[in-house]
Amino acid sequence: MYLFYCPDIETKQTLSEEESGHCVRVLRYSAGDEILITDGRGTTYTARITNPHPKHCDFEIISREKQEPHHHFHLHIAIAPTKNIERMEWAIEKCVEIGVDEITPLLCRFSERKQLRTDRLEKIILSAAKQSLTPYLPVLHELTPYDAFIKSQESRDKSQEQKFIAHCYKEDKRVLKDEIEQGRDVLVLIGPEGDFSEQEIAEALSLGFIPVSLGNSRLRTETAAVVACHTAVLMNE
Repeated sequence: MYLFYCPDIETKQTLSEEESGHCVRVLRYSAGDEILITDGRGTTYTARITNPHPKHCDFEIISREKQEPHHHFHLHIAIAPTKNIERMEWAIEKCVEIGVDEITPLLCRFSERKQLRTDRLEKIILSAAKQSLTPYLPVLHELTPYDAFIKSQESRDKSQEQKFIAHCYKEDKRVLKDEIEQGRDVLVLIGPEGDFSEQEIAEALSLGFIPVSLGNSRLRTETAAVVACHTAVLMNE
């Protein structure tokens, strides 16, 4: 069954114009058909279509069910957007399918992309979440300067979150899969094509970030994000 998204479902039983079009025009649902809807916050609803309008499809709720999250830890990937935006979009899509909970695009010293359209990325996140039948919609932040993001970590509870920074410099690093502790929240920083600067790495280490490797091969930024995401989820299975 296809999953539809309606964030304000408890107050308004009408699909958005985009969701209505897909439901009625593309999938050919009609009055009386049952559909599955999520609010993006973990609850799924079984509903029956009452007015199959292609721009404002109305429905009535039959039942609701709070879903268990796919994993019992919070996974946050902070990644510098790639110069080729399609690579960034691919990484976001795959991380959502795997199970990321929060994504922060980072503006780093060596970043080649200085601007980012988060509205398009939000559509990709929504599409990937629906495709993978995920009732929890990941949080996407605006493009954030690296220094501001690092400073925001100073007040966080260090006991609840493991914080890692993946980089390519030749210095002592641990292997991410060996450092993941089950049940603890995970934050992984992924740098731009030119990597983090030495100063950026030093700032992260001063706040308790653990420098890690994602394997023996040098990975592209978008590949590194997917590998980090998959590793964190896999080690919590």
